[in-house]
Amino acid sequence: MNWLNYHHLLYFWTVAKQGGLAKAAENLRLSSSTVSTQIGRLEESLGHKLFERQGRKLVMTDAGQVVFRYADEIFLLGREIFDSLRDQPAKRPLKVHIGIAEVIPKLLAKKFLMPVLQLSDDVQLICHENRSDRLLAELSIHNLDVVLTDTPVGSLAKVRAYNHLLGESGIMLFAASPLAKKYRRNFPASLRNAPFLLPSVGTALRGMLASWFEAYDIHPHVVGEFEDSALLKVFGQQGLGVFAAPAIIQGEVQKQYGVSSIGPLTGHTERFYAISAEKRLRHPAVVAIAEAAKNQFIN
Repeated sequence: MNWLNYHHLLYFWTVAKQGGLAKAAENLRLSSSTVSTQIGRLEESLGHKLFERQGRKLVMTDAGQVVFRYADEIFLLGREIFDSLRDQPAKRPLKVHIGIAEVIPKLLAKKFLMPVLQLSDDVQLICHENRSDRLLAELSIHNLDVVLTDTPVGSLAKVRAYNHLLGESGIMLFAASPLAKKYRRNFPASLRNAPFLLPSVGTALRGMLASWFEAYDIHPHVVGEFEDSALLKVFGQQGLGVFAAPAIIQGEVQKQYGVSSIGPLTGHTERFYAISAEKRLRHPAVVAIAEAAKNQFIN
């Protein structure tokens, strides 16, 4: 059995926290060479490099970031032992790391996450926003508890993960009021050659828009393509084009961005998923998201 040397782990953790070898050595009251040697032994025992040099700086590797998260928890527990024995119990917040795909509208993400903050337990919500593929990579090494996205993981995916359908919503087209008024007449034929703000290629919503355009012989004038759904709406707010968003947040979109609805993307619905590394959702905060979604969405 491999045993972890907690002195070595402490030296690594201190260097990571202090942001450098010299400062950490001073804090530990040891020489820099001693600290460096002990971290080297920790790397040997784990079989991974924990730091790499970038210029004059030490930067944690991917493995180093994983070890740092565990070390943070370990030393927090150590401090709580003393607090408990001093009759000062420290209740640890329930942490949940949630990855949110950039294509998920911020207003919809808020709907998903609010039940977490309404739990009776003290919860610390930690959100990570990125592209779905990058979030799934983080999920695979257990840096995330769940990923919220609009695209399920396929059977050919390189990571082992499970799809949990949260719900689905119709899709509505929006624009600043003058544009909306113009294109609402004779909809959807009115949208031929209309300026459009589109989500990135490869997203589920982009595919549905392309299918809808083809079905109604609409050739949009593409003004811009966006990975970030919030930035897309800001451009729409300025009257630069028509954009799509889930119908379930129609009221919030109109209120926050000062836009008006034009019409629905008939025949298409957007689905939303919680993707986890486990077949059954277990984390209380993730379970709360899934349970609340059943009451908010048409499944």
